Parts: sequence; structure tokens; C-alpha cells
Amino acid sequence: MTHNIPAKEQVRIKVIPELGGLELLQAKYHRQCFSRHVHEGYCIGLIEQGAQRFWRSGAHHVAPRDCIILVNADQVHDGRCADDSGWEYRAIYPLPQAFENVSGDYAENNGVAPWFPESVVRDGTMAIQLRTLFNVLECSENVLVNESYWLSTLAMLLQRHGTVKSRDTEGRLNRTSVELVREYLHVHYLEHVSIQDLAAFYGVNPCHLIRAFTRKFGMPPHAYQIQLRLAHAKQMIRQGISLATTAAHCGFTDQSHLTRHFKKALGFAPGRYAKACV
Repeated sequence: MTHNIPAKEQVRIKVIPELGGLELLQAKYHRQCFSRHVHEGYCIGLIEQGAQRFWRSGAHHVAPRDCIILVNADQVHDGRCADDSGWEYRAIYPLPQAFENVSGDYAENNGVAPWFPESVVRDGTMAIQLRTLFNVLECSENVLVNESYWLSTLAMLLQRHGTVKSRDTEGRLNRTSVELVREYLHVHYLEHVSIQDLAAFYGVNPCHLIRAFTRKFGMPPHAYQIQLRLAHAKQMIRQGISLATTAAHCGFTDQSHLTRHFKKALGFAPGRYAKACV
């Protein structure tokens, strides 16, 4: 089911249950400025008009018309228009499991979800494939057709632009403090966690921890915790749980607090998302 926002900032979001709850977004923005945030899945976007400026991998990038934006799962990024004309794009947000299913066909990947090293790519063939997929998913109710275009698009994207990020083979003891803090937050993101407790537990100075974490991941620990809470909130909304209950469970002061962070990170309100999930 889809839902439109009738305003200059135009957003259309569709959730496709038969593709694992895949989110398909079509948006036209002029004033929207996305705060630094993360997604559970990858962000694969195609610029249809204008240009988007965004931060990823420690640098700013500009994606003009017909270029493809690639952001890896759980990778911090932001977004805004590159000039006063705004930008229009379509995007999908596949979870890592979707790529694992496809990459199992390729011996060199060993079923490991891919890593996209480039933030912006200009690939006419891939752009045509993405446009075809978007058009099919927006209009078709045929599950077999949707799955066929979906899997072929993932396979093409993997072959043309994906690589494999090396696994951590040295074990937990050689990981940095900030990596351990991030792992801790992934487990305890719904709890009240203080920077003093994190710093003491991992034997580092609190100020140093904040600086090092921000340098490594693009945002401080408290902001990263909010992103994890937003991801959990999306899961609850998809399950049909009320926004008030979701906000309280996920550690937000109230529903308006959840809405404010939701819109800053995703570009639309949680109520819009709830309607798209029905």
C-alpha cells in the first residue's frame, strides 16, 4: 500500500511484504535536510532530477541526474539538495539478507553480504535496470514478476559494483574500544546508557570516547543509539503497534519526540510509514 504527501516536498513510500518488507521510496525534495543517520539495510538510490549532496565514508559527495547512490547497511550518512533546484530520486532499501541470498551464487562471495566502496556511480546500464525494477514494483501485483526483476537487479548490482569486506579474523580482543562500544549499543540500545558507564567499562576517557566514536562512525554514541531505536521503532510500526506505544517502548519521551527524529532521519513521519505498511 502506498501513501502520498501532497506538498512541495513529495514523498511516496511503498512496502512490499513478498520481498521481505522491501521499502521503495520515490521523493522530490527542496528543503529536506537529512540528519546523519543509518539504515538497517542498504540504500540504493537513482537520481531522476537535480542533484543530491551527501556525506558518506568521511567525505562529501554529489550525485547528479542519472547517477546511482550507494550506501552500505548501518553506514552513517546524511543528505540534502546540491543546489536550490532540489532533487528527485527513487530508492530501495534491501536488507543484507537479500544480498546474501543472491551472493551465494557467486563463489568469490561465499554468501557474504557485499560492500559497495563507491558512494556515487555513473552506470547507464545499471540505471536502466533500476528504473525498470522501480516501474515494475510500483505497478505490478505479480509476485513472480516482482521477484524475478528484484533478484536479477541485485545480482547485476553485486557483479558490477559490489565487493566483499574482509571479516574480522583476529577476534574480539583486538577490536578497538569504539567498535566494542558500538557492539554494546546494538545489544543495549533500549536501555539507559551513560557515556561515563561506557567509558569506565572499556577503560577510556569519556571525552576521548566521544571524539573517537564520532571520528570512526560519523556520529557520537548517543546519536547512534537513537538510530538503533528508530530501526526498532520501524519494526514495531510494521507489526501494527501504535505510535504512542512504540515511542514509549523505544525510549522516546512521547510520540512527537519519535516523530521529530523519524522525519529528520527518514524524510517522512512515522504515521505515513504506518499507513504504507497496512
